[in-house]
Amino acid sequence: MPVVRQSTYPGPPRYLFNGHLQTIIPSVFRKIEGVAYERERFMLSDGDFVDLDWLDTKSKKLVVLTHGLEGDSGRHYIKGTAKLFARHGWDVLAWNCRSCSGEMNKAFRLYNHGEIGDISELIDHALRTKHYEKIALVGYSMGGNISLKYVGVKGKDLPDAVQGVAAFSAPTNLKTSAELLDLPKNRLYRERFMKKLTKKITAKAELYPGKLDMERLKNVKVWKDFDDFFSAPVNGYRDADDFYEQASAVNFIKEVHIPVLICNAQNDPILNDDCAPKALAEKHRHIFVETPKTGGHVGFLVKNDEFTWAERRALTFLS
Repeated sequence: MPVVRQSTYPGPPRYLFNGHLQTIIPSVFRKIEGVAYERERFMLSDGDFVDLDWLDTKSKKLVVLTHGLEGDSGRHYIKGTAKLFARHGWDVLAWNCRSCSGEMNKAFRLYNHGEIGDISELIDHALRTKHYEKIALVGYSMGGNISLKYVGVKGKDLPDAVQGVAAFSAPTNLKTSAELLDLPKNRLYRERFMKKLTKKITAKAELYPGKLDMERLKNVKVWKDFDDFFSAPVNGYRDADDFYEQASAVNFIKEVHIPVLICNAQNDPILNDDCAPKALAEKHRHIFVETPKTGGHVGFLVKNDEFTWAERRALTFLS
């Protein structure tokens, strides 16, 4: 029954006294130095591309890092994880989802929480070209959901080298996460995400005239409206409800056959208990759920430490 009853997270510095500060301060101010990626443009089977950023230590172990919504390989939590794992003898592959590497992707579709075809292709590519003996996945927020869904859907068909997942602040239940974004207290996050996604949707409408009705932006009142009008049709879902059902990792992870860690802070502003499936973990020997009292969303800072607790927890769990 792998529910972690007592988290090892010691808590943030004292000045970060609530979940919002624990989320925002590292996102805005944390900088990671000394990470110099080598970029590879990887062509996908549908003719589109994703950009892969590598740290090559000549290891037979690889960690694949997946960023959050509107993030990229340069985000502090990705670079921090990359630096820590490389220091401990791992190769690192920090990939950028479609449209997230600074250049718009070619296809009509974008990336989304439920897209696992791309990560599957790049893992196969890494195995084919570098012959890794062990691969571990670390995902943050959306990237955690993608990583978890990937190993859940693959089940027993997962490549033998893929041996573990650590997911932090993962919205494994997208419906409840979307509803939380509409709360007044989360207006800052909602507006930030909406502004960035609207910019990309507008670019897609210009590249593919007639495929999207941009007038519907005026009718977006809640986050679900945006997913109904834009996220779902761009990414091939019937509507928002179909998107939430098909993309939420919680609907697939019961099929995992390798150890996975799901770690969400209890004071995460944009996640609730539905995203930390403790009842499932109680009866599933491969699913570990850890819910520290604090940490915020992709925060988990620790006083006087270059790395976050989440980054160190991932290394410990996956080693």
